[in-house]
Amino acid sequence: MKRLLVAITLLGLVLSACGPAAAPAPAAETVTLKLAVIPVIDTLPMFVAEAENLYTKHGVNVELIPVASAPERDQLLQAGQADGTLNEILSVMFFNKEKIQMQAVRYGHMAAPGSGHFFILASGQSGITDANGLKGVEIGISQGTIIEYVTDRLLEAQGLTSAEIKYLAVPKIPDRMSLLASGELKAGVMPDPLAALAVQQGSKIILDDTSNPKLGASVISFRQEVIDQHPEALKAFLAAIEEAVTLINGNPSKYSGLLAEKKIVPQPLISSYVIPKFPTQGVPSEAEWNDVLAWARAKNLLKVDVAYKESVNSTFLP
Repeated sequence: MKRLLVAITLLGLVLSACGPAAAPAPAAETVTLKLAVIPVIDTLPMFVAEAENLYTKHGVNVELIPVASAPERDQLLQAGQADGTLNEILSVMFFNKEKIQMQAVRYGHMAAPGSGHFFILASGQSGITDANGLKGVEIGISQGTIIEYVTDRLLEAQGLTSAEIKYLAVPKIPDRMSLLASGELKAGVMPDPLAALAVQQGSKIILDDTSNPKLGASVISFRQEVIDQHPEALKAFLAAIEEAVTLINGNPSKYSGLLAEKKIVPQPLISSYVIPKFPTQGVPSEAEWNDVLAWARAKNLLKVDVAYKESVNSTFLP
């Protein structure tokens, strides 16, 4: 009887071993990050990463959502229809003025030697040839934006006082372009590459931000909720961006076709435009943040201090 029980037990073990194997755990679903993207040169690494399949390589899905303006971009973010974007630290401050909703996780783009990011231009008919000629002259800008901040700082560095700096609100860049070209506006501020188009139409560069590249730096930002829920996807995204930046800086002409395809550069400039160098990994410093914050407080754009350490996050950089 004892031998029979042993035999039955052994037979049960053998049969169980021959049974169907346990089903493997399901693979984790690849996260999709949605980014609202304005057609500016700063976004080129995002498109290069897409074209070179770098997002797939690093294990993240990315959907780039074209938007025509900053207000449209911000509406998508507020509605939760976009997870991240390219903006500036001033925009991050506005999002975080009541509670932390967004963090800047990387520089997007900035000026480099021989390649400005923002330009103060004078109309060809104005007769203005240097910064002193801008004293008391109305300069066309979009007020309460990074453009006004950069212009203030560049003119102050040239010795102009606040009483000598005058602005005219011309929020739409095409309007600024046409007013400069006609001479109705004596001076205006343009980002790259539209500044080059204005020069092609007769305007003259008076100042640019190459002397202080981080003044007008853009940043890549994500909503706090997305950061908290998908930190690994964020790391994968930034690894793909870093690789894209390396490819662009190593062979910029390879990606000239994307400039027209993604409407990043105006058609009249496509044949002559030189793709600038892009910054490698990094985030704005606390000193940079505090200078923008002090400016925004002085302009009454913000009533409260917005914390740097809760708004800028370098931990996801590769």
